Order: sequence, then C-alpha cells, then structure tokens
Amino acid sequence: MLIKPPKLQAGDKVATISLSWGGAGEEQLQWRYDQGVKRLEEVFGLQVVPTPNSLKGEAYLHEHPEARAKDLMEAFEDPEIKAIISNIGGEDSIRLLPYIDFDIIQKNPKIFLGYSDTTISHFFCYKAGVSSFYGPAVMTDFAENVEMDPYTIKHIHNTLFSNEIIGDIEPPEQWTSDYLEWDVKNKDTKRTTYPNKTYEILQGEGIVQGRLIGGCIDSMESIKGTSLWPEINHWKNSILFFETSEEEPKPDLLARWLQNYATQGILQNANGIIFAKPHRETYYEEYKQVITAVLKENGLSKLPVLYNVSFGHSEPKATLPYGRMAGINCNQATFSIMESAVLE
Repeated sequence: MLIKPPKLQAGDKVATISLSWGGAGEEQLQWRYDQGVKRLEEVFGLQVVPTPNSLKGEAYLHEHPEARAKDLMEAFEDPEIKAIISNIGGEDSIRLLPYIDFDIIQKNPKIFLGYSDTTISHFFCYKAGVSSFYGPAVMTDFAENVEMDPYTIKHIHNTLFSNEIIGDIEPPEQWTSDYLEWDVKNKDTKRTTYPNKTYEILQGEGIVQGRLIGGCIDSMESIKGTSLWPEINHWKNSILFFETSEEEPKPDLLARWLQNYATQGILQNANGIIFAKPHRETYYEEYKQVITAVLKENGLSKLPVLYNVSFGHSEPKATLPYGRMAGINCNQATFSIMESAVLE
C-alpha cells in the first residue's frame, strides 16, 4: 500500500518544479508562471519557492535532465518543503529516470502534484511506494485567466488540505479546453466554457471498488518495458484512470495502446476503468467505440467503465490520489474516493 503524505496547511512552503518542458523560465511566459504562484499564495495561503533549475528556460532544461532530477531529489529531501507542484508537463520526463534516487522519495513522503507528462514522475513516486496526486499544474489551472475555477479549488482543498474521506467526485457544470494564447495581452480574457455532460457508464453493472493507478495514457507508453512499469500484481483489483493529451491521439492509436494493456493482463486484473473527458471533446464518440470494442475483444464486456470524468487535459479538474481506494457506481454513474489521501 502506498504511503500517504502529510496534508498541506496554510503557511506551508511548497516548491514549484519543471520536470519536462522549461516554459516557466521563458521571458515571454514569466507572467503566466507568476500568476500561478500568486494563486498558490493568495487562494491557498502557501509560501512558494522555485526549485533552483526550474526557471532556467527551455533550452537549458532540455539539455540537462540531470538538473531537473536534482531539483526533484533536493525538494523531497528538504524538510521545509511540504509539497512539490509541477509547473507544466512536456514530453521527456522519462530522461530523468537514471538520476532518480527512490530511497530519497520513500524516506521523505510529501505531496507531489501534476498531470500530463508529469505522469512519469508520478511513477517515480509509485515505485518508491509513495502516493502522489494527478491534478493541477502551476501554469495551467493555477494560472487560469481571470480566476481559478471553484471546482478545481474545491477538489484541491478536499484532497490535499483535509484528512477527511474525499467522497464523491461530481461532474462540473461547465468545462473548457478552449485555446487562448498565453500572451500577457490575454491575461484578463476569460476562456469560453461549455455546458458539461454528465458522466457516462459505457458498460458494467453494480458497484466496484479498487485502488487508483493510471495517468496520461500517451505518456505511459514511454515507461512500458522500463524499471518504472509496475509488475502485474500492482494492477490487481485496481481502478484504472486514463486520459489522453492535448495531442488528441487518433482512435486507432488508443485502440493499440489499450490492446497492449489487455495483452499484459492489466485490464483483466482491473475492477473498473475511468476515462477523462478528451481534450476539446475531440474523438468523444470515437473513443467510446474503441474502448468498448477492445474490451469486448478480450472478453471484458462486463468490466465497469465510467467516461467523461473531469481530470487531465480539460478544465476544471479533480485531483486523483494514486493508490487510494475509489469506487464506481454503475447504477448511478458516479465516482467517489472512499478514503482520505493525506495524513493529519
């Protein structure tokens, strides 16, 4: 069972980190990073410090994966740092793997938060036996134009600042993946939102429970076959959570990825699956067809599947804790986290 980290409290010091793309250190995006930091300070009452290499820019960080890993190790080792929050994703966090000391993570459990390519770093934590959190990033959700979404704020508080049972993760009333250039002139322009659909049960009956494991399914491809990939027993009695990236992979690619999970026996070991709302709702219906087709081909037509859940590459988003017990109610099309995710 994964170790729960201590909860956050107002006044705690947190570190921001660039584990993949170095955009937070680019001059033209400085305002966006600063806006995210301001929200962490003003909305959540946190003290924010950047890790030493995180603002050195895209070129430097691309050339120095060891510097990114050093930031992560030092942030875990520093007793004053109570949480580590990813600035943004990218595409090459896997290059940090040779420089990761898993003992450091295991001996210093603390909140680690992010999504997209940050999936790779979540599996650093997973291998170390520490629960981490698939959720908002500094330059996206925290820096949202005009204001943070109340739904995102609520689920950060419920998951990271409270050791009460998290409970239902309800769908938000509105959603957006609307593209608005990160130009300072757009700073006070709110993105267009759209009425949200409810969650959909694609298949399955009754109520199932399992421990959460998953991430951005695009990024997870880069850790298959590495020492990070969990052995089959880690997938047993799980609730898998999958989301697709802003690259909007074609349905046939999603089918191949899912077929690989079936070939490994991972889908057969799961108690259920939740899929996020696709970015911009691209391939919304096509993904549903692919998911049910692959499951049918593998004799899994009764495996509960909940679709259109608010995490990943759409806003607002919930925060999902790795390794914690979750439930899918197929009768009511609901999803809940059935325990607390942090310690007092």
